[in-house]
Amino acid sequence: MNLSLLLFAGLALLPAVLLLRRSRLRARERFIQAYAFPQRLSRTLRERYPHLDEQQAAQAVLGLRQYFQLCRAAKRRLVAMPSQAVDVLWHEFILHTRQYQQFCQQGIGHFLHHVPSEAMRSPTVAQQGIRRAWRLACARERITPRAPQRLPLLFALDTELAIADGFRYSLNCRDGRGGDYCAGHIGCSSGCASGCAADGGASGDSSDGGGDGGGCGGGD
Repeated sequence: MNLSLLLFAGLALLPAVLLLRRSRLRARERFIQAYAFPQRLSRTLRERYPHLDEQQAAQAVLGLRQYFQLCRAAKRRLVAMPSQAVDVLWHEFILHTRQYQQFCQQGIGHFLHHVPSEAMRSPTVAQQGIRRAWRLACARERITPRAPQRLPLLFALDTELAIADGFRYSLNCRDGRGGDYCAGHIGCSSGCASGCAADGGASGDSSDGGGDGGGCGGGD
């Protein structure tokens, strides 16, 4: 078979390969959306924050589900988690080691390791991750990232749930609400405390174009 025939055969197979890939990605999204997290996650959250009721804990679990959707969509690139409440759930989920591993492989396609911010290779990694989290969360909730009229769930949760040690975001640095971080200016400044990495690595990039993955979490 000559080179032309090989090229033709490869081009003929391309639509089928792309269709298979899209089908796999949709299956992962559906898996995360329908996944039943261990009940212990909510109990741990309420033990740490006794003022939360069941409905509020369920809202935090929804935030965890969304965070994993963002990790799935980011394709191993750094993704921040801007909620301390969600990070508590994440930590507890990791303790269910076998279930967590199976979830990561089936829902995300790779294992997510939690990495403290001190282990990240440069001080800009956390900022890159929080910017990407903002863009992906806004896209998922159909919010214009450069002119938001509201905060995405992950950026609003800690304030809505009155998490004392949580991360508080304001839409505008000048709105006078006392948020720790300015969501409207996330491209310029932000912060977070710890992270996860895909397959054990932690790295950042200057754009959404590549790099190993993971994310900043709200806890240690």
